[in-house]
Parts: sequence; structure tokens; C-alpha cells
Amino acid sequence: MRPSAKKIASVLRQKGHKLTAQRRAVINVVVNSGEHLAPAALYERVRRAHPAIGLVTVYRTLEMLHELGLICRVHRGEKHGYTLAPSGHHHHLVCTECGIVADFTDCDLEVLQQRLSQQTGFKIEGHLLQFLGYCRDCQGGT
Repeated sequence: MRPSAKKIASVLRQKGHKLTAQRRAVINVVVNSGEHLAPAALYERVRRAHPAIGLVTVYRTLEMLHELGLICRVHRGEKHGYTLAPSGHHHHLVCTECGIVADFTDCDLEVLQQRLSQQTGFKIEGHLLQFLGYCRDCQGGT
């Protein structure tokens, strides 16, 4: 289940953040897109509703939402995109050809995490996992 615009607004208020019209516009685009949008594409969509919004405002809002765990960042080579964070632990499959992203939740890394912690002395607090490859539609071209 992904958070609604109302839920995101509630979390922002609880965390002491103001819910400006610009932030609300960014949130609405993320909630309504259903895609993993690059910041530039998200900015263009937000500008339709708020022509005076600055790119820096969009980037700062995305970073704030990411830090609060409300959206997730997906890396696609040198570029990245954002989408609503589903509830619970998840990871991504990214097509290197078309850029489509699929979420998955099956991640049995506890044994590896424990071993790495013991070997390195790190106190591991989390992890990110992303697989790169070709989606079913793009496999014909490889």
C-alpha cells in the first residue's frame, strides 16, 4: 500500500514541516503519476499547475520526502527517479533499456547481513538492493 497525498501531508505536519502550495503540487504529481519520475520530468509536470515553481524547490521537496521515507529513489545509471514508497521493505528491478522499474519484496539477506557485520564490525542498519537487466519487452533487442 502506498501513501496518499493526505497521508503524506499529515506526516509532514507531524514532523514540523509546512505544507506549502509548491510542496502540495510536488506531492500530487508523485502520488498521481504511478511512475518512477526523474526530477526534471517531475518538475515539468509540477510547473503545469505552478508555473512559478523553481527547480530547487522541487529538488528540496523530493529530498525531504525521501528522508522521511515517503518516497523512494531509484538509480538508473547516472540518473535517478522518485516514486511513492510502498509500505514495508522493498527493492527494485530496473530495465537498463527502457527504464521501467518493478518493485519486489522478497529479500532474504539476513544471513549475509549478519556475516558482514561480524566480519567488518559494522552495525548495519539497513540496505538497498537493485537489480539491473532487461524487462520482458526489451529482451528481444538483446
